[in-house]
Amino acid sequence: MDPEFLSRLKFVLTASFHFIYPPLSIGLGLLLVVLGILYLRTRDPKWRQLSFFWVKVYGLVFAVGVATGIVMEFEFGTNWADYSRFVGNIFGSLLAAEGIFAFFLEGGFLGLMLFGGNRLGPRLWLFATVMVAFGAHFSALWIVMANSWMQTPAGYELAQTPTGTLAFMTSFREVIFTPSFIPRILHTLAASWMVGAALVLSVSAFYVLKGRHLESSKAAFKAALPIFVVFSIVQLFLFGAESAVTVTDNQPVKLAAMEGLWEDTACAPMVLVGWVDTANQRTVGIKIPCMLSLLAGGSPDAVIQGLNSFPPDTWPPVNLVFQSYHLMLALGMSFVGLGLLGALMAFWKQRIWQTRWLLWLFVASVFLTEVATMTGWWTAEFGRQPWIVWNLLRTADAVSPNITGGQVFAAVLMFVLLYALLLALFIFLLNEKIQHGPDRSDEEMPVKSLPDTFKDLFGRARA
Repeated sequence: MDPEFLSRLKFVLTASFHFIYPPLSIGLGLLLVVLGILYLRTRDPKWRQLSFFWVKVYGLVFAVGVATGIVMEFEFGTNWADYSRFVGNIFGSLLAAEGIFAFFLEGGFLGLMLFGGNRLGPRLWLFATVMVAFGAHFSALWIVMANSWMQTPAGYELAQTPTGTLAFMTSFREVIFTPSFIPRILHTLAASWMVGAALVLSVSAFYVLKGRHLESSKAAFKAALPIFVVFSIVQLFLFGAESAVTVTDNQPVKLAAMEGLWEDTACAPMVLVGWVDTANQRTVGIKIPCMLSLLAGGSPDAVIQGLNSFPPDTWPPVNLVFQSYHLMLALGMSFVGLGLLGALMAFWKQRIWQTRWLLWLFVASVFLTEVATMTGWWTAEFGRQPWIVWNLLRTADAVSPNITGGQVFAAVLMFVLLYALLLALFIFLLNEKIQHGPDRSDEEMPVKSLPDTFKDLFGRARA
């Protein structure tokens, strides 16, 4: 049993499972802010009722996300000690900043958001919600910074130490603003906003299909649909295209694997769907002529480098990267169509409420957006191989030297079991909340201002 392969497998499992939850919390945080603003502007109790319901869902997502995220930080020490030693002076500072500046901000206001709905006034509760949502976004900012540095390292120097060659930070600004950071953070946030909107659309469509909570569900659907439509379009045609340019400039071998391109090609086609025959170095499928050169090179005549321009030992797993990327791309295009069709049907005599097949597609949308987000992350991470830090440190040289295959195999089995139980528990609790639905008693409870809350507390103390 190879400790390196098993360590990779373990990190893929734990990271992929964890990655289900951050996009949900980031996107749902934005929707909670929107619902809070709508309540303040209209004073319509249905928006407050919806806020109470989705805050409970947010708390569940946050709890599982934190529990699974902490595991990954320990893995850097248990399975990837040589990596941690090599980049600890850079990567460690970014992770520390995420914990100090973002996680504590989000966690600090989380209690006020979860339990302050009937204690804080609407404005203070909205402020707490905004700070939680901001903390989630700020946390993503630092994590993507750290990962972007691994993709396109900058602002460092290598130095010889008694423990070997290590990377040291020379420019904090360059470490933060690596060439891939801005396109990647925009791509990540847009994907997360789509996932959060899809979750609200999915549950709202389910309620409409079942004839439950119709007024509030239709209102929530209409609030989330514009976010889904706008960011599905922006994601595909703006942020996605910019990411292709960034990959072309900084990681051309990854781009070649994403498109299954073997030779340097002018007017390179873009593959919509296909298969890579690595043995014969041939890619078959449906292609759009010159589109890859236009998107990645800025001109239909731009030359895009193929895999054979690079040493074979620097190629990522070509078919895995190719299929992950094209699944993400196909889903991204389908989201644009689904969103536009939903918007047309919703605002054209509200025919969407009678179009059951379309509502069922929206019920499935949250699962599909999660798959698209996951395959996008796989494209980025598998496409970076065989490097764990691009052109600086190979993954094979980053694994902990003292672990054995048996130890890692036992850990993999343990995490498979624990995460299966955790996923079952998450689905059970989420389904329980959805089946229960928005609680009308929440909107009927009096909303106390902060001064009234203090009066109650002091009155109880005197008693």
